[in-house]
Amino acid sequence: MRPLTPSARLARKGRGYLGKVRRLTRSLSARLARPDDAWATARLTPAEARVYLGMDARDREHACRVTRHLLREHPHAAPEVVAAALLHDCGKSIRPYRVAERVLVGLVPNRLSRLLPFGPLSVRAYHPELGAELLARAGARPRVARLVARHHHPGGDPDAALLHHYDDLE
Repeated sequence: MRPLTPSARLARKGRGYLGKVRRLTRSLSARLARPDDAWATARLTPAEARVYLGMDARDREHACRVTRHLLREHPHAAPEVVAAALLHDCGKSIRPYRVAERVLVGLVPNRLSRLLPFGPLSVRAYHPELGAELLARAGARPRVARLVARHHHPGGDPDAALLHHYDDLE
């Protein structure tokens, strides 16, 4: 794989920030969220479905979009990858965000949020690890919990890299 040119890298960054603005706009009101919970829970074990349904409706809607996008391009993805796509943000469910916090969290890059460990930024920074722990305690499949833990830092795991890629797109 060839390295990106500076203009391609800039275009990629621009698309990423545009996606963040769209996500942030959609996330401001829970009333507007329309997650496809029946579709999602059909792809999860009962324990995983309980964790999924405990997520904020906006996060569930985002998870469904990520998963559908992944499945469009990888229709034969392993069931654990599909489940991890649906649950990748479940760690955020341990602390509900107020609207102003959603805006703040959406604007602060993940690297910076790890340096500012307070309230919503702490949850944002550590939600992969928090989600993996939540899933393990709930009785989820171990591979699903590991993929959730690595979805921001894949570390050479191709399935975690897929989650990271589609999460960034949505």
